[in-house]
Amino acid sequence: MEHEPMKHRLGTMLCVWLAVAGGVAAPLLAKEKTPPVDPNDPTLRLFQALDNNRGGKLTDFYLIADVYKDPAGGSEEFQHILKAEYDKNRLFGKLQICVRSVGKILPDQMKTYTAKEFYDFGLMDQAKYMKSEPGEFGRGGDMYLRAVEDRPLASAPVTDEVRKSYELFVTQHLLPAIEKK
Repeated sequence: MEHEPMKHRLGTMLCVWLAVAGGVAAPLLAKEKTPPVDPNDPTLRLFQALDNNRGGKLTDFYLIADVYKDPAGGSEEFQHILKAEYDKNRLFGKLQICVRSVGKILPDQMKTYTAKEFYDFGLMDQAKYMKSEPGEFGRGGDMYLRAVEDRPLASAPVTDEVRKSYELFVTQHLLPAIEKK
């Protein structure tokens, strides 16, 4: 009979342990549900085009993008130059878009230099978008890096403005260039 309290204690400890382990393990086993991706999602369309036309890989793809006014309020115009890379087998950052800026490119300069040379003239990345899965930019697995003044790229929050610029680069520049080639 001396062993009855011991059995009772062991049984109680086992029940407590299972309750704690079950309570801790349950959230670990629950899978986070991500909302379905719209079939017209620009990233999904880009991923599909790259998978179908480029074997799921894109390396060192340079592209001359939009012209924009001096953000400091001056009258000078600048032009974004993009470098895109994609690897469908990467788990994180399947798509990476680096953005640099140069003064507005003149027609004669377009005839003389390549997009890569313009990218190299830019010297320093202004922003980098890293996308892991299709869907709106800013979902889990996405990262946005931004340079402030002359500092190197650093993690920055994904705002509506960042989402819009990402979507602009994909829909207006990358998708047409990939689908054209």
